[in-house]
Amino acid sequence: MLDLLQEKLAGIFKNLRGFGKLSESNVADAVKEIRMALLAADVNYQVAKELCEDVRKRAMGQEVLSSIKPGEQFVKVFHDALVDLFKEQEPGIHSVRPLRILLCGLNGAGKTTTAAKLGLWFKRQHQSVALVAGDVTRPAAIQQLQTLGKSLDIPVLTWPEEKSVERLVELARAEATQRGIRVLIFDAAGRLDADEELLAELQAVALKLEPQETLLVADAAAGQTAGKVAQAFQSRVALTGIVLSKFDGDARGGAALSMQRMTKCPLKFLGVGEKPDGLEVFMPERLVGRLLGMGDIVGLVERAQEAFDSASMEKMEERLKKNSFDLQDFVDQMKFIRKLGPLENLLGMMPGFNKLPISSIDENKVGRLEAIILSMTPQERKKPDLLNARRRQRIAKGSGSTVTQVNELVTRFNEMKKMLGRLKGSSPEKMMSQLMGGQRR
Repeated sequence: MLDLLQEKLAGIFKNLRGFGKLSESNVADAVKEIRMALLAADVNYQVAKELCEDVRKRAMGQEVLSSIKPGEQFVKVFHDALVDLFKEQEPGIHSVRPLRILLCGLNGAGKTTTAAKLGLWFKRQHQSVALVAGDVTRPAAIQQLQTLGKSLDIPVLTWPEEKSVERLVELARAEATQRGIRVLIFDAAGRLDADEELLAELQAVALKLEPQETLLVADAAAGQTAGKVAQAFQSRVALTGIVLSKFDGDARGGAALSMQRMTKCPLKFLGVGEKPDGLEVFMPERLVGRLLGMGDIVGLVERAQEAFDSASMEKMEERLKKNSFDLQDFVDQMKFIRKLGPLENLLGMMPGFNKLPISSIDENKVGRLEAIILSMTPQERKKPDLLNARRRQRIAKGSGSTVTQVNELVTRFNEMKKMLGRLKGSSPEKMMSQLMGGQRR
């Protein structure tokens, strides 16, 4: 995500490191390049202008510290300016319960998927939650929400025969009260454009639902268009926050930097990935850290904690101590890491790793390794020495790979086992990195 802006900013900061100190001249040049980078990333012109002026003033007002290089000092200035920009509007979800949330947005922005993700987010906090299929004109939208709700074991309230959206809201509120639902999420109808019909219907829903939270779901890749759409919705309903969907697919980052300033509404969630758990609470420091190549270790740890299986990890540690780590253990470790999300997203959360070419550790290589190992019998996974030429040919055919790739995996696995015998502190993750690094495309 944000690849374009990350790359351009890294180049600007690298150039500054060559100067002995920050001066009015080199700061002005850097700010000009930053403004161009922001505009190329589809940041709103006025937002880019105001941010750059803030950065310039801060940089020239900095006390010169001999122990800090100019480039590092300027990165800190830019970091603080971005964080302050995002903190202008306080994020967070209303604490009142029962809580009614109205989700609005255009078709294709990911609104219905976001409703399900948000429902799961509340469910994991042990709060009773229900979704309301609020599109009275599109049966497909109702079916989509029902399918998502069923997969997550979250109730979906529907009245397919009801054509009055105001009456639908009344029925949903009554049903939620009867069931003792603490969080009610209303998935309002969308349109291709923010036209008068859509906005009038949304306004009617808001009057009846009386939501404490009205969240606009916007496609992160829409750039400045997303900001204009947000302003259109805001003209008719009192938006309390924004959810940027498909954030992991936004290479430019313009919407993330523009929408909050343009609407005066806080970013509250980021949609990352298609899985139901692909929803992150927006935290300014984390996004800015990832944007500037500083990583997001806190976010990475939180993901790991969600997927962590203490019993399995204790078993793994014991096997490593006994040097009995086999290919089945390796597959188990791979599955654990893949639970954390796409490898590209994980690398972006690790300081310095966002600059590595994804081709060095990509999903295709992981999938190929897993296919090769799963094509082995349980006995072969435990004892790779059993893999003679005939067996390797069978495994290659069964996994859609070549005998050479099978040979490389086995060779590197044996090398790593020898290393583990000498270095007890080595981790399964290090073994996986070595194995993936040696696999040819």
